[in-house]
Amino acid sequence: MADLAALEIPYAAHEHAAVFTVAESRKLDAGFPGAHTKNLFLKDAAGALWLVTVPAEARVDLKALPQAIGCKRVSFAKPEDMERLLGITPGSVTPLAMINAARGRVTVVLEEGLAAAERINVHPLRNTGTLGLVGADVLRLLRHWGHEPVVASIPTTT
Repeated sequence: MADLAALEIPYAAHEHAAVFTVAESRKLDAGFPGAHTKNLFLKDAAGALWLVTVPAEARVDLKALPQAIGCKRVSFAKPEDMERLLGITPGSVTPLAMINAARGRVTVVLEEGLAAAERINVHPLRNTGTLGLVGADVLRLLRHWGHEPVVASIPTTT
């Protein structure tokens, strides 16, 4: 929150019961304006780690994703790596966790529609709250923390 204040980034904060899945969050977030998100913590075939944030309803095509973001074949990374590198646990994944990441250890990707959105909803490092932020302000925060985000069109399946 200190960085939000320092950068004069407005936000809307909502407290709620813990949520662990997009389905659970839909029940709580329905009253929050803006785009809702889900996050994928991935590892590519070269060992690089990726945090990909997409609209909550997106079904990401993991086979086509590497070409879109510039990496090798991807699979889900280990929860232990998430905890060690981002300081969060599964269910609390958020691009804001990049505040804890060492530069160059994890590449953050924000879906292009979210990057341009008037409001996106993300966890504040825990799954018992939601912060509504302007997409461009999420990018500002990431850059402030030393992470150049990849903004990409994310391939989806139907």
